[in-house]
Amino acid sequence: MTIDGKVLARAKSLYENEKSHRQRELDRRRAEIYDLLPEARQIESRLRQLVINAAQEALAYDGDPEAQIDSIARESLDLQIRLSELLVGLGYPYDWLDENPACGKCGDRGYTNMRMCSCLKDLYDSEMTAQLSSLLKLGEETFETFDLGYYSPEPAPDTSISPRKWMETIYLTCKNYADKFGKSSPNLLFQGDTGLGKTFLSASIARVVAGRGYSVVYDTAVSAIEVFENQKFRREESEDPDAEARRYLDCDLLILDDLGTEMTTAFTTSALYNLINTRLITGKKTIISTNLKQQELLRKYSPQIVSRLEGEYHTLTFVGSDIRLLKKDLGIT
Repeated sequence: MTIDGKVLARAKSLYENEKSHRQRELDRRRAEIYDLLPEARQIESRLRQLVINAAQEALAYDGDPEAQIDSIARESLDLQIRLSELLVGLGYPYDWLDENPACGKCGDRGYTNMRMCSCLKDLYDSEMTAQLSSLLKLGEETFETFDLGYYSPEPAPDTSISPRKWMETIYLTCKNYADKFGKSSPNLLFQGDTGLGKTFLSASIARVVAGRGYSVVYDTAVSAIEVFENQKFRREESEDPDAEARRYLDCDLLILDDLGTEMTTAFTTSALYNLINTRLITGKKTIISTNLKQQELLRKYSPQIVSRLEGEYHTLTFVGSDIRLLKKDLGIT
C-alpha cells in the first residue's frame, strides 16, 4: 500500500503534539511533587545520574564492570522503592512520575522494526478519512445510505430491465469493488447523466478503501488539472507543487469526479493523458466519473485518452432520473 506523504506529515505532526502534551503533563506533575516533596527531586536526579554511571561502567575496560553495574542497579532499585513509598504516602499513585509511553509497542517512536507502528497508523487512517470527508459533500455518502428507492421499478422502454434493477447491479458491483480492492482491481469509468449517483457511489468506495488502509485521493477533474498547472507554472499559492502532483500519480486509488467539466486546452489534454497513462503503467487504480457520452468524449479528448478509457477501464453506465430533482420535488434537502 502506498503512503500519502502529505497525510503522513499531518499524522506525524499530531503524533508529536500528543507526545508534547504528555511531556508537559509529566513536567507539571514533577513540579507539583517537587514543591510538596523536595526529596523527590533529589531521588530523580540521582536516578538519572545512575543511568549515566551504568553506561560508563559498561564501556569501561578496567576493573570489574559487572560488580559496579550490579551495585548501581541495587541503589537504583532502592531509590525507586523509596520514591514510590513517598508518593503513595502523599496519596499519589506509585508510578505518578514514571515516563510511561502511550504505546508499549514502539515506545512512542511511531515505528517498530522499520515499519509504521499501529499507533501512528491509526492517526494516519484518521487523517485520511478526515481529508476525504472534507472533499465530499455532506459526509453522508456511504453504501448503507444509498437509496435504490429513487430509481424506477418499471422497465425502461428500450429494455426489459428496470432502472432500479440495473442500478442494484451497479451498486453491488461498487460495493464488491470497495470490499475487495487490491492490485488486481480494475479501473472503472462511471458514465451517465447528472444526478444518477455517480459521485455518491464513488465517494462510498473512497470511504471503504481508505478505511482498509489504502491511500485514496478523491477530487474533481478541474481541481486535479489545477494541481498540475501549479506544478508546471510554479504559482505562489502552491506550497509544494511537485508533492501535490505526486499524490495524484502515486496513490493506490485515484477517484476523478466530473471529467469533462474542465476547460479543454492543449495543456489540460496533455496533463490528463499523462495522469491516466502514468497510473496505467504503474498499475495504480483509477475511477473516473463523467456526464459525457462516448461520442462526446471522442469530440472533447484526444484519441489516446479515449482509447485508454475504452480499453483499460470497465464502464458502468448509470441510468434513471435525476435524484436531485426528485428530492427537490419531494421537498427533501
